[in-house]
Amino acid sequence: MRKTVLSLMSVAALALAGCNNAPTPAQPAAADGPASANTAAAANTAVSEVSGTISLRSGSVQPSPNAKLVLNLVDVSSTAVGSAPLASKTSPAGSFPQPFKLTFNPAEVKPNDLYVIQATLTDGDRHYTMPIQAPVLAKGSKNDGVAIELVAEQTPGEKIMDAFTAEQKQLGAMKVSHGTKLEANASRGWQLFRQAGQVQFIRELVDYGDKGFTSTDYAYKDGKPWAIVQETRASRDGKPSAIDRAGWSEDGTLVLKQHQVGSDVQTLDDDAAAKLKQQAMEILSLATGGKNK
Repeated sequence: MRKTVLSLMSVAALALAGCNNAPTPAQPAAADGPASANTAAAANTAVSEVSGTISLRSGSVQPSPNAKLVLNLVDVSSTAVGSAPLASKTSPAGSFPQPFKLTFNPAEVKPNDLYVIQATLTDGDRHYTMPIQAPVLAKGSKNDGVAIELVAEQTPGEKIMDAFTAEQKQLGAMKVSHGTKLEANASRGWQLFRQAGQVQFIRELVDYGDKGFTSTDYAYKDGKPWAIVQETRASRDGKPSAIDRAGWSEDGTLVLKQHQVGSDVQTLDDDAAAKLKQQAMEILSLATGGKNK
């Protein structure tokens, strides 16, 4: 009987020993702590601004003190059309080159989207644009030291003057007719140039005697004047004392309006431009016998 009791006690002791040696429940992976720390560190170092320098391409017209600079950080992905800029800034243009900085909320950045900085400089009728995009916030893109170059576009008036000058160079290939008219206070003469049966150009010379002399070039489209340049002189052989330039867009808006005296170019007022346009219609009627074509 004693032997049986001892045996039972031995079995119990072994069982207790086994329980003491059983593995403890699994603990959370040691790597969890560092991973959380890495995530926090990444959040703290997330990009929250883009910066760089804006310059004007060599040879571009320098903006006036009234020019305005607009910077936008935008998502240009196809899925983000019409979305608001991630950051935006409007300020006086100032001088160039100049630094810039745009600050934004990094939580609003979509990792797979495409972001660029858009810069626009406006100075009256003149606009300056970026010929090359400035991508940011993507792999391989710079977020600081971003170089933006702006290029001055032609104003609507400059485009008309270029077209007018090109038209003048083609006069030799056009059919030309001549006319004169002696008036009470002036002697008037003109050359009319046609192409494909349409009046393209009229050059008019008017001698007002001791009151001066004018040489005026009129360009027409579909029977309507679209560009006019008039030189005022003291005499036929004198140097221009003033040059007036006027030009109209296809919708009839006056976009070229210059009054030049020497090297000083001022804005031609609307009444003076309207007077030139009226003169253009009068000489067109006179030179075509009232047909205006």
